[in-house]
Amino acid sequence: MITFWIAVLALTILLYVLLDGFDLGVGILFGLTRNEAHRRHMLSAVSPVWDGNETWLVLAGTILFGAFSRAYALLLSSFYLPIVLMLGALILRGVAFEFRYKATRSRWFWDLAFSGGSLVAAFSQGVTVGALAKGLPIRDGVYVGGAFGWLSVVSILCGIGLCLGYALLGAGWLVAKCEGAVRERAYRLLPALSLGVLAFLATAFVVAALDHLQIMQRWTERPYLAGFPIAGAVAAAFLIRGVQTRSDIVPILMIATMFLAAFGTLAVSFWPYMVPFSLTVSDAASPPSSLSFMFWGAGLMVLPLILTYTVTVYRVFRGKVVEETAYH
Repeated sequence: MITFWIAVLALTILLYVLLDGFDLGVGILFGLTRNEAHRRHMLSAVSPVWDGNETWLVLAGTILFGAFSRAYALLLSSFYLPIVLMLGALILRGVAFEFRYKATRSRWFWDLAFSGGSLVAAFSQGVTVGALAKGLPIRDGVYVGGAFGWLSVVSILCGIGLCLGYALLGAGWLVAKCEGAVRERAYRLLPALSLGVLAFLATAFVVAALDHLQIMQRWTERPYLAGFPIAGAVAAAFLIRGVQTRSDIVPILMIATMFLAAFGTLAVSFWPYMVPFSLTVSDAASPPSSLSFMFWGAGLMVLPLILTYTVTVYRVFRGKVVEETAYH
């Protein structure tokens, strides 16, 4: 049961990062354009799926609460402020998505709320990942860092890096879904964003390795770990090729592969710790009776239902978004 639930948790987090990542990225890029027609085209590319993408965040939090309650308590007490900021930004972003369509004089405010909410949500998630990678001030299983114990140069660097990564995902999505000027602008952004993300990943790895010598030892003990960055480098090469040949579907697939490689590198480097290097997966797990109870409900019913819904929505709304189509 522990193996099943940690695998499901990893899947839900990965799907959230990939799916909500691209529409947060579109929101970040939304703030870089002033053309109303282009903005509406960008919103049309994410309007059928954006709210469903956030379902995976809810499911990940539910699994963490029920199956790994000790980790849930430790992480929530450690990241209270970033999580509140993230949730507030996601709420504001969702409201702005609907309100800016009807607004006239206040549209500028809702546009700022949409792009700013996307940026704050992405930055908060990156800060959380960076703080976990650096290590939290934990003593005897209790967080002792205060309100800003998660704040460091590494966490800020990771916050900026994830914003770049989500923007890269967003550009790849716009290439796959849009036509005309929005598609061409996304193509122009892809090389610069790719270089920024690759530079961030290299810097983050070096900083994490210097902070935690155990990581270098793990790479020596587990040489297969090199397969993840190699896969990411190959995906980056195919991404560049896809941009050169104007193959619309290749960029988003290769960017997703790069994210998968980064996620795998991070997860396997710290395994079996759920909160590096303080709480292992087995220590964080709820009692076997709780895990079994969850399996018959969330495991056999909720998870397949959400997967089916997600696949159906993306299949129904597949293909290009016509430029003149209003997102409502």
